[in-house]
Amino acid sequence: MTGQQNPAGLQSQAARVRLLALDVDGVLTDGSIYYGNNGEELKAFNIRDGLGIKLLQRAGVSVVIITGRQSEIVARRARELGISDVVQGREDKCAALLEICTARGLRPEDCAYMGDDLPDLGAVVAAGLGLTVAGAAGPVAAAADWQSELAGGRGAVREACEFILSAKGELAAMEAQFR
Repeated sequence: MTGQQNPAGLQSQAARVRLLALDVDGVLTDGSIYYGNNGEELKAFNIRDGLGIKLLQRAGVSVVIITGRQSEIVARRARELGISDVVQGREDKCAALLEICTARGLRPEDCAYMGDDLPDLGAVVAAGLGLTVAGAAGPVAAAADWQSELAGGRGAVREACEFILSAKGELAAMEAQFR
């Protein structure tokens, strides 16, 4: 399923989304990890993804991050975007997603999860709306309800945010704020 194909059932699923959970490496970034000469770790985040997240939050959709790695860079980016729930160092992303749902009184079907690789597969399947990026691992792409046309770190999250906002009937109003 690509970002351009939006059957009615998929639109209905997206309209129900109250929480979007995101993986980091391969979704919010291109999956590359850079190390500096002094041992520092660097990641590049797409600024358009950041605005998409903020627009989704303005529409009342919560955004959380679930990642298998630990990184102060991720915590910093989350703070910049107003994302308070950041789960780092969790290999079982499905369990983390379900814990977040329980803590927030949400059902998994009210949530979307966007991942790109095998550790994300369980969460993609468990969420009411499973999302993935262009170039995702085969099993993840096959299990996802929707796949972006853009790769991770290249605007895929923005594309997903706009898809959800459009399904909720809020995209045009969000865009009008910038006219």
